[in-house]
Amino acid sequence: MTLTAEVTVRRGSLTVSAGFEVAGGEVLAVLGPNGAGKSTLVRVLAGLLPPDAGRVAVDDVVWDDERTHLPAHDRSVGMVFQDALLFPHLSVADNVAFGLRTRGVSRAAARAAAEAWLARVGLAGLGGRRPAELSGGQAQRAALARALAVDPAVLLLDEPLSALDARTRLTVRAELRRHLADFPGSTVLVTHDPVDAMALADRVVVVEEGRIVQAGTPLDVARHPRTDYVARLVGLALLPGTGEGRSVRLDGGGVVAVADEAAGPVFAAVRPESVALYLSRPDGSPRNVWPARLVAATPHGATVRCELDGEVPLIADVTATAFAELGLAPGAQVWATVKASEVAVYER
Repeated sequence: MTLTAEVTVRRGSLTVSAGFEVAGGEVLAVLGPNGAGKSTLVRVLAGLLPPDAGRVAVDDVVWDDERTHLPAHDRSVGMVFQDALLFPHLSVADNVAFGLRTRGVSRAAARAAAEAWLARVGLAGLGGRRPAELSGGQAQRAALARALAVDPAVLLLDEPLSALDARTRLTVRAELRRHLADFPGSTVLVTHDPVDAMALADRVVVVEEGRIVQAGTPLDVARHPRTDYVARLVGLALLPGTGEGRSVRLDGGGVVAVADEAAGPVFAAVRPESVALYLSRPDGSPRNVWPARLVAATPHGATVRCELDGEVPLIADVTATAFAELGLAPGAQVWATVKASEVAVYER
């Protein structure tokens, strides 16, 4: 089965207009900043919000078009929200069985299916508890079991990991990946976290200001960002310009030497680990060397991520030791170098 959506929704000053297909067994991540329209798209797919125009269908079954709006309870949809949203007055098992009961399944059969799903998500023996007695990770596992128990055609995941602490998030993400691999329906994952998108999705669409600005595999999106938002998500400095042989003349001024021939409108992308910083102009004749000013410094794992302003704006990752030895601080004047072979160039 295939989910097909081509919709337009007007929400105040924002118009969300997007189209995509998600095949059975496929996971599509909708990635974008807060306020971009991601959750609006999910609400439309779930039947909680009718589109102003367009069509939503699963194979030949129309959920939305100019004549049809199938309500949420009539759609074959399972949904997991950011905060689990389990019914507090029901036991965990009754929460998981809820969707089956609303579909007319007997209490005994629904309870048996719920217990089986709880075992599959690692919550065996916890069905008698109330949601308040579960940890955040356990609650999200129960919410996933509730969504999958009804055997939906479409699974919608709206920021399902964002409320979890870092350690729990790693565990639940790995478990979610395993369950999604076994799910035969279409999955749409909404997230602002590129790690979730890269780890869980087969394809990614990036939404900014209500429209899709980039689509592709996680690897393609990470390697070839097409907007500054995407570039920053994946840790790249994105430099639009015009290829002139073995150099790129940047739209904002400055020239970047590159290893291969380039022509016409291109992006030059530089990874933070490819940028070296010096307090004085380095000896020798590196092809790319620019004066810069350190405008911000943020711990980033085992390194310090430095944002640089100047003729060529860059991001550099330096070790904490090097950062201290150089005596760096916001406002410091430095020299930045990048090997021509470390600059990725692709068409705009």
